[in-house]
Amino acid sequence: MSGTPAVTAVLQETPYLVQISDDLGHTWLADEPLEVGGGNVGPSPERLILGSLGTCTAITVKMVAARRNWPLAGIRVELQLNPDGKPESGNDIVRRVFLEGGLSEEQRTQLLKIANACPMHKLLTGEIRIHTDLG
Repeated sequence: MSGTPAVTAVLQETPYLVQISDDLGHTWLADEPLEVGGGNVGPSPERLILGSLGTCTAITVKMVAARRNWPLAGIRVELQLNPDGKPESGNDIVRRVFLEGGLSEEQRTQLLKIANACPMHKLLTGEIRIHTDLG
């Protein structure tokens, strides 16, 4: 496993187009949709968060199923942010996990519990402190 995750986000002249890079050498783009002035050449910040949760959910469930030799053939995780509109307080993420393979009901139930215990789920539902200063 790598050290402490680190990401750098750089926005230059193109409105809302952000190049993201991480400490492992990966690069990707984020942007805003056309209707808010972006170029729609990458996912929006909200979609990046949903993608992180979906990715973590799928990987965590797959790791546990593999460790237990359970017949999990595939996983699809669908996520939506505030599907019923923005609530008065907080935000709602709706996550649906689709499990493929010859799993028993007990295995399916256990994998749902595992989905709710993935590291990104814990991060997003726990206390987060963000310390910001100027560089």
